[in-house]
Amino acid sequence: MRKVNVTLDDVIREELYRLVPPRKRSRVVNEALRKELLQMKRERAIDRLMELRKKTAKFSSREILETLRKDRARTI
Repeated sequence: MRKVNVTLDDVIREELYRLVPPRKRSRVVNEALRKELLQMKRERAIDRLMELRKKTAKFSSREILETLRKDRARTI
């Protein structure tokens, strides 16, 4: 684990110090950042999927079901 210097808004810092006891603050900040980074990764993945969706062929539900049935019949 490494130390990192960050700048917090005054209001956020005050709340952190008021609500979170010493020696627990790093854990709280780590967990909050972990959640935020996960959300950002998910948003990027969704953006990529939406871009791919624009480039790929469109299939109807019926076509998808037919393809699945053929594939399942082939593997039995």
